[in-house]
Amino acid sequence: MTDLTKMKVAEARDALRKGDVTSVQLTESLLSAIEGADALNAYVHKTPEIALDQAKAADARIQAGDAPDMCGIPMGIKDLFCTKGVPSQAASRILEGFKPEYESTVTTKLFDAGTVMLGKLNMDEFAMGSSNETSCYGDAVNPWRRGNDDALLTPGGSSGGSAAAVAADLCLAATGTDTGGSIRQPAAFTGITGIKPTYGRCSRWGIVAFASSLDQAGPMTKDVRDAAIVLEAMCGQDAKDSTSADLPVPNFEAMLTGDIRGKVIGIPKEYRLDGMPAEIEKLWADGIAMLKAAGAEIRDISLPHTKYALPTYYVIAPAEASSNLARYDGVRYGHRAKLAQGDGITEMYEKTRAEGFGHEVQRRVMVGTYVLSAGFYDAYYNRARKVRTLIKKDFEDVFAAGVDAILTPATPSAAFGLGEMTEADPVQMYLNDVFTVTVNLAGLPGISVPTGVDAQGLPLGLQLIGRPWEEGDLLNTAYALEQAAGFVSKPTKWW
Repeated sequence: MTDLTKMKVAEARDALRKGDVTSVQLTESLLSAIEGADALNAYVHKTPEIALDQAKAADARIQAGDAPDMCGIPMGIKDLFCTKGVPSQAASRILEGFKPEYESTVTTKLFDAGTVMLGKLNMDEFAMGSSNETSCYGDAVNPWRRGNDDALLTPGGSSGGSAAAVAADLCLAATGTDTGGSIRQPAAFTGITGIKPTYGRCSRWGIVAFASSLDQAGPMTKDVRDAAIVLEAMCGQDAKDSTSADLPVPNFEAMLTGDIRGKVIGIPKEYRLDGMPAEIEKLWADGIAMLKAAGAEIRDISLPHTKYALPTYYVIAPAEASSNLARYDGVRYGHRAKLAQGDGITEMYEKTRAEGFGHEVQRRVMVGTYVLSAGFYDAYYNRARKVRTLIKKDFEDVFAAGVDAILTPATPSAAFGLGEMTEADPVQMYLNDVFTVTVNLAGLPGISVPTGVDAQGLPLGLQLIGRPWEEGDLLNTAYALEQAAGFVSKPTKWW
């Protein structure tokens, strides 16, 4: 039997149905791979007992013949999703010891479909970061290395543990969340596929909030077909989330024909940045050529407000974060600071937050509180909201003119080394989100597909942006790009 950990979701589903393998065998092989992979620091709460119980139940369900596609498929769950009775810390000290009494809607949907949970995955604290270096569990590590260099690389963020686990074959798929690129950027850095669906396609209920008007859950998988299968299981309307859309969820996998003849692919001139590495330029040009060869029409387009996207995002996201994180006060759950004689409630709040929140979270909470304060609300927050509307309209105009999808780079570079972008200049780190934040501001679906490697052998990804609610069409275009690129590289095992 081949190495079960290397299976993709679609392969495993078919093998489980045929009886070639059981979910218990699949789960055990992944649990043993996880045990030997602590160097990657991808899993922060392992749940082997839960996994084996779920796998046994899945095997019984498959034998009974009523199993959905995800039944028996072992996955990793980002630590941002609340999982009943299992630590759900959002990688923050302030939520130490928090075990929810409820299950997030997305994990409920996955478990109802028979998915197996291997454990909780590392991430940036409260999903704030682009390198998984803000986690209270320590850095997650990219399984890829530069040539023969031993330097540890970032898997990207905030869904760094999810990306590392999928790339290193420590799960068949993982959940991620994307507020400004946190699924797509780590997917590009680790040579896997990651899709952020349209805002409202997946319920946010039970997912620890960062910026409520931007956050969206999605799958991180080994290829586009797997992304289609897992995404379908995660989507659907939820009465507990007023922003979740009451729209039917199509069979995304059935829409993967690979035929994109006649589709119009937009190439935005504003994404051609000064100083963009030649390798990213070439990757983009190659991607354009591949889609053209597959029969798509390539059209130059303009998204004029793109240059304001990063500043707009870094006003709106911290503003919403400062509001969302006000609930962590040491009163009801999580960490509470030890108080000195005579300390009152104000001191308790201050000490608890100072101890519980890391530097990046503190920085964003302070920025957010500042832009929402009485004197600056109009100058910053209201202005950012107006610009956000203009960014959204840019996309609406392009789609109204007949463009079906937009092709851009996913990241401005390949994965960088851990510690290379130090705290000295956080803005440098924020620039990593330059190609991805517009998609969240406009609420659109976006997918990162691995399409090549750089001179040092590190994976590089291209991003496709789709029309709202047309994930099926977007996945099909991504499938055509994936077929043309033929990316099959895997990291060499060193951990």
